[in-house]
Amino acid sequence: MKNEVYKNIYQYEIPLPNNPLRFTNTYIITSEDRNLIIDTGFNMPECEEAMMNAVEELGLDLAKTDLFITHLHSDHSGLAENLQRRGVQVYTGIVDGGLINQMATEEYWKKYNDYEVMFDLKRDGVNYLSHPGYKFSPKEKIDFIYLKENDVLKVGNYSLRVIDTPGHTPGHMSLYEENHRLLFCGDHILGKITPNITFWGFDTDYLAVYFESLKKVYAYDLDYVFTAHRFIVRDHRTRINELLEHHQHRLDEVLNIISGNKLSVRDTASKMKWELRINSWDEFPIPQKWFASGEAMSHLEHLVAIGKAEKSVENEIIYYKAI
Repeated sequence: MKNEVYKNIYQYEIPLPNNPLRFTNTYIITSEDRNLIIDTGFNMPECEEAMMNAVEELGLDLAKTDLFITHLHSDHSGLAENLQRRGVQVYTGIVDGGLINQMATEEYWKKYNDYEVMFDLKRDGVNYLSHPGYKFSPKEKIDFIYLKENDVLKVGNYSLRVIDTPGHTPGHMSLYEENHRLLFCGDHILGKITPNITFWGFDTDYLAVYFESLKKVYAYDLDYVFTAHRFIVRDHRTRINELLEHHQHRLDEVLNIISGNKLSVRDTASKMKWELRINSWDEFPIPQKWFASGEAMSHLEHLVAIGKAEKSVENEIIYYKAI
């Protein structure tokens, strides 16, 4: 059922079955010329059905409809190839767009065999075949139209300016409408829950990058922040302060865990507090072990970057200890 959240802007909840996120907020902006869909849900029948129901309810002509993908995660990009086959033009940034197309190959996912060892997750029988990114991402490469910061998408009376907001993913992007004080932010800012900041490689401190992106958006004058999960945020500065505080608590927690102890990523993650209705690490679903370990790793790497922790490698497993 359509939910008009602003003039000619509709929010649809695309279900994510058996996933703690529950649904992705897809936003559809309609106009007499062209329409714009923002993010899609997984590449799975339930998401496709919900998306096509939204298209039908709004009476969209897909030949006159564009798709903007905020970032590479499969709950945002999963249906991109499906929609492109139906005549939709697909826009995204060059960094995450390139990664989405890599994710359509088996070779991309085989590197997770190395992560499995490095994170010490082999003890749990974790493998990439259970990763939602592997299961629900597009299976064919997409002919993207690439956008860069300050490019503008015109949709009816809206001029949506692309802004770089990396951190949650290496090339996460948002759309800013200055005249109406709107931001379509993907997973950069979320209502109630905190975006997962994970490990993407040793070349960049992605937690520090995320902090800078939050501070960048803090400076914008906004009335509505259209988030991809949970509820729309009206006071973005308060929410950004909450997110920064959350990660500071996380860093303090992780530093305490590795004080006096040399621990693997997996063992660090197992001692962190998580908002899941389970009693122990052994009860974590395998996909959540991937996400928890990735988040632990990003915080551990940040502590190394700021000189509060050191790391070592033994038998291909990486260990961290507070300095």
